[in-house]
Amino acid sequence: MLLLLLCGVWLAWFLAGKLYRNYWNRNLSLLLSFHDAVLYEGDTSAIRETVINDKLLPLPAVEVRFAADRSLEFLNDALANSGASDQRYKRDVFSFLFHQKIERTLPFIPRRRGVYPITSASVTGYDFFFRSGYYMDVPQQTTLSVWPRQLDTRRITLVFQAISGILLSKSRLYPDPFEFSGIREYQRSDPRNHINWKATARMGSLMTNQFDSTTDLALTVLLDLEDELILKYGELNEESIRIASSLSARFVKNRMAFTIRSNVTDPAVGGPFFMDLAADAGSAAGLNQKLACIDTTQTSLATAELIAVEAAAGRTDHTYVLISKNKEGGLADAVRSLTGTGNHVLWVLPLLSSDLSSVPQTAPGVTILPWEVS
Repeated sequence: MLLLLLCGVWLAWFLAGKLYRNYWNRNLSLLLSFHDAVLYEGDTSAIRETVINDKLLPLPAVEVRFAADRSLEFLNDALANSGASDQRYKRDVFSFLFHQKIERTLPFIPRRRGVYPITSASVTGYDFFFRSGYYMDVPQQTTLSVWPRQLDTRRITLVFQAISGILLSKSRLYPDPFEFSGIREYQRSDPRNHINWKATARMGSLMTNQFDSTTDLALTVLLDLEDELILKYGELNEESIRIASSLSARFVKNRMAFTIRSNVTDPAVGGPFFMDLAADAGSAAGLNQKLACIDTTQTSLATAELIAVEAAAGRTDHTYVLISKNKEGGLADAVRSLTGTGNHVLWVLPLLSSDLSSVPQTAPGVTILPWEVS
């Protein structure tokens, strides 16, 4: 009797092994997907795991493993069975009856800008005897773009107001309908479509809207990401990118077209970063996507070269916004070469708290705005 029982157990063990070996991964699928295709640094999102066992054979244990960039920091329950070294590794275990679908959500926060694909995962299945698992690779195709974090509105407003002040102080060439400045009495030379009818009814005489005028806008942002010294200040570079992104969003919101240049290499073209932006929301999105892709350790031009190229263009009545942490090696003199005829340079200077006392001397046509980085 005992012998028959042992034979039965052995037969079950043998048949189960053969059955699972041949059929465990039939109609078994795994799909990893990001909830969002695009996020800003510090936003919260999630990875969705969808595993389907679409057959009559139950699977007592299925282990799913995948790796994501270590900049994606898992939250709450998703922290279980995860670890980080060169990448962030995640392991989850599922148990299936027949024809069953299980979805799990893994919340995370992206700590740095970048483009993060997940291209592969693995699945290991176990039978009822939990003998050595059966393994298969499952290709994946999901990508997350993390755009630069948008900075404190109050801090960016100060920079934007400085730029607006420069533009409004230049020679006034034509009235700008976006720069409303007040109401005054109507004169015969005023356009009739500027009449303010509410104010007219209140005052008892024709009143017209008054607009400031600005120059024909000529604005270039120079984003310097070179590390001139042996020390690498990665956080200062990242903050410079955030400043450029946040300022660009403000320009687009105020219907201002502009150009942005950088000495970092654009991976799409293999040369210095360059982009003309029209005054529409799509332009800001396109810029943020390009900024998400750049590697700050790959520069095509030195800081002085970036400035020299612009100075050689001989522009007039132009406004430059230079975003650069570098201030040594005669850079201040190079910046002065941009002032040209009627030009003005606003130099946004990201600095560590310990360096706030080392701001270069200003010169005519150059305004320096120190930007403290914690």
